[in-house]
Amino acid sequence: MRVELPLPARIPIDGRFEIDDTCIDCKLCNDLAPDNFDADLDNDVHYVCKQPETPDELERVLDAFESCPTESIRYSAAPSGE
Repeated sequence: MRVELPLPARIPIDGRFEIDDTCIDCKLCNDLAPDNFDADLDNDVHYVCKQPETPDELERVLDAFESCPTESIRYSAAPSGE
């Protein structure tokens, strides 16, 4: 079960970003936060390759989150033990 959390305002982040299966491979997330998003060319989708670790990365990921045309980027609770 996915738990939606309030978006983080600063580092450290409790939880994580992910891209769901509604991604249409528009490449916007990779354009806005290239250090944090990458493409699976075989399946024409993007994914989070690195969770934001700095304030600058967080700002870029949040920009991608807010700009995603299909709202495919999600912020959810991290599994216990992380």
